[in-house]
Amino acid sequence: MLDDTLLADPGELASRDTTGVLRAAATAGAQVRSTVHAAAEAGLDALRGHRPRALVLLRRPGVSGAVADLVTALLGPRCPVPVVLADAVPGWVGPLDVVIAHTASDSDPELAESVAVAVRRGAEVVLSAPDTGPVAAAGAGRARLVQPRIPVPDGLGFAHVLTTMLVAVTEMELLEPSPAAGLEALADAMDAEAERCQPGYEPFVNPAKSLALRLGEHTPLLWGTDPVATAVARHGAVALSTQAGVVAHAADLVQAGTESGLCRAVDLGEAGHDVFRDPFDDPAGGEAPPPRLVLLGTGEEDPQQVSTRRLGRGWPGADLAHPIEEVPRGTRDAPLLRAAVLAARFDIAAVYLGLATNATERT
Repeated sequence: MLDDTLLADPGELASRDTTGVLRAAATAGAQVRSTVHAAAEAGLDALRGHRPRALVLLRRPGVSGAVADLVTALLGPRCPVPVVLADAVPGWVGPLDVVIAHTASDSDPELAESVAVAVRRGAEVVLSAPDTGPVAAAGAGRARLVQPRIPVPDGLGFAHVLTTMLVAVTEMELLEPSPAAGLEALADAMDAEAERCQPGYEPFVNPAKSLALRLGEHTPLLWGTDPVATAVARHGAVALSTQAGVVAHAADLVQAGTESGLCRAVDLGEAGHDVFRDPFDDPAGGEAPPPRLVLLGTGEEDPQQVSTRRLGRGWPGADLAHPIEEVPRGTRDAPLLRAAVLAARFDIAAVYLGLATNATERT
């Protein structure tokens, strides 16, 4: 059960947060800045101007899958080289290719094998991982190792992974060249979101607490209205399951909009429930939590307008996650900055939800 009064009590939140997970969730901006320095020390500038035959992004358990999807969406169809998403290095990889991978585990055997194969075949490998264990050893000094400098619990390293991949693809000029100021803007946007979501702010002015309250005791349906937003939705689902034990559905808006049973469930949920039902005298039994639809957007257009244009219908009861005030229209790299804001918001909201439902690990 969600203890909604706890979210308005910073003292009680602090007492429950015995592992410092809230503080860790607020380090996204610092992760960006530290990773820029780590990437420089790892020699990622050697990739400058390199045009690979293919860019291979390895998706491993944790945050790397959603980040790989996000970077692929940012590169878009105009990327001058093929972008391959895979769980293991493809059999054809060779010296003309670049492989980028991340793991929070130093003993991921499948990734260790992939790294060993890639470096043996002469591929350029960018590896984000701890500097000890089989994964780092598989690089044997031949992979460019970008080690996380800010230790965070599982699932809260989104900013580090994103920055590593962004530095690599920017050096290769696969993404619009972005100077250091571009990454500084990314860090600033995540810092600003952490400030808005700090524990001392009441839920009605704290977007992460408000999101946690809206999603609590519901089945979140996170639907992206553009490819970048869909990648963030997948990250949001991972964050909710990791930090709060909440099962969420993440999908592209158009794909989800064709699933008639799911749409029916949303419409029934928006129709409301019997206000006279006493949950104690008439418990819901084994019923699943009602759905709560959240439309995510990182483009210039309002998510409801996107839905009307692409599906021919809107969702009157949906929550909108479209940080247009935080990142105004016309801002440079707006989709990336909005994605970063939303990812940070979901991370912090998931932590709040975990603390308020006793799902977050306590020691």
